[in-house]
Amino acid sequence: MAIVDIRGARKTYPGAAAETLKGIDCTVADGEFLVILGPSGCGKSTLLRMVAGLERISAGEIAIGGRIVNNLEPKDRDIAMVFQNYALYPHMSVYDNMAYGLKIRRLPRAEIDRRVREAAALLGLSDYLKRKPRQLSGGQRQRVAMGRAIVREPAAFLFDEPLSNLDAKLRTQMRVEIKKLQRRLAVTSLYVTHDQVEAMTLADKIVVLRGGKVEQVGSPMQLYDDPDNRFVAGFIGSPAMNLLPGEIVETGNQTKVHIDGGRGAVLSNYPSRDADKGRKVKVGIRPEDFHPVDGDDWAFSGTVDIAESLGEVTLLYFQKDAIGQQDQVIAKLNGIHSDMRGRTVHMSADPGKVHLFADGLSLLYR
Repeated sequence: MAIVDIRGARKTYPGAAAETLKGIDCTVADGEFLVILGPSGCGKSTLLRMVAGLERISAGEIAIGGRIVNNLEPKDRDIAMVFQNYALYPHMSVYDNMAYGLKIRRLPRAEIDRRVREAAALLGLSDYLKRKPRQLSGGQRQRVAMGRAIVREPAAFLFDEPLSNLDAKLRTQMRVEIKKLQRRLAVTSLYVTHDQVEAMTLADKIVVLRGGKVEQVGSPMQLYDDPDNRFVAGFIGSPAMNLLPGEIVETGNQTKVHIDGGRGAVLSNYPSRDADKGRKVKVGIRPEDFHPVDGDDWAFSGTVDIAESLGEVTLLYFQKDAIGQQDQVIAKLNGIHSDMRGRTVHMSADPGKVHLFADGLSLLYR
């Protein structure tokens, strides 16, 4: 087990017009599960490969267990990596796939056997050790790939989108297994994904990347409840946070905002100054934080275009012409409301659930 410390890490490819990574700072505590989250092309896999030694770092430092590893080969970094592609040897049995790396390191046969059988028992693979990869399901193959990493007993695990090739049911199952496994082993882990559901369910801490820069670092609930900017607000949560145009109409310890097209106003627990009165803002309300209201004091009103009943909840998609929105406005209501298509619904939200963002990307107040 070890601390992974990334300090000012930069990556520039020869001939590239811009840096891929633009000075990444992040520390992964001993035994912590860090998820590196971001859209395609943000540099998350590049960062992981730099920690692994598969990509050279252009500037900055990467330390594992207090040792600078910038110039060390991957085999000398005391890490184990699980890829999106299982990369199993098709002609070898499960046992031999898991044991291969230990045989290359010339460990004693008894030690290899102990490690393989312990990992197989941990992963539910004891009955499959004699099978070839083609005789396994996708989830079982990914467990073999994880077992191959576990037997190395590394200082850190690195996961590069390991569940992308699995179907939805298997992804859910494997998420649970990976989390249980990491907690049981207490090994420092870095996990790359573009799937915010994976990030929210697996991580102790999340690093959100965009365009090679860190947008925010924090626990899953910190990012969900207190996003630093509109990008994080829209990226964390499913469905994404609604961002509605509005104007500050009353200032103070609570801020009252009129949403364009609304009849009433919505309160936010963000404080504001007198000078902010009349300021244009984006009002962030998560779909699950909307609640229907009767009477005239509603903040948002729209006609339901589609109602998706998911059993325990219903998603209401409002027509895009509501208050001039270019993006879809979505509300999530408990229970079944499949009969609401075509109906006009008035909505508001509790003050503690209303986020205010300036015209730029930054949060207006903290």
